[in-house]
Amino acid sequence: MKKLAFILVAFFAVNIAMAQTADSKNGPEITFAETEHDFGDITQGDVVEHIFKFENTGTEPLILSNVQTTCGCTAPSWPREPIAPGETAELTVKFNSRGKMGRQNKVITIVSNIGENRTVKIITNVLPKESK
Repeated sequence: MKKLAFILVAFFAVNIAMAQTADSKNGPEITFAETEHDFGDITQGDVVEHIFKFENTGTEPLILSNVQTTCGCTAPSWPREPIAPGETAELTVKFNSRGKMGRQNKVITIVSNIGENRTVKIITNVLPKESK
């Protein structure tokens, strides 16, 4: 009898733990089609732009509250309205290479209501302007 009671308690404990794990997956979730883009070689002074496409793969609306960059040479544009579950949206990132030289690695941090920040990255190699 004690053995049966122990088995039943263990069975219910496992089921409760599994239900709690399933519940913790509820909420918004951001899934990017790509998290890194390499522009290759560009010339100093060029302004380049890339669109990072993403989807709310969660169960509740996704809200991007801020998008932070590592320097003023990188400018993000993102949706300000909530993104419903299953909907896609875009994060546009512009990089101005004026005053930059060599390999550039810029991290863009996405602050949202998913509970942790996510990042995407742009990379490029800035070549000097050809003198005339």
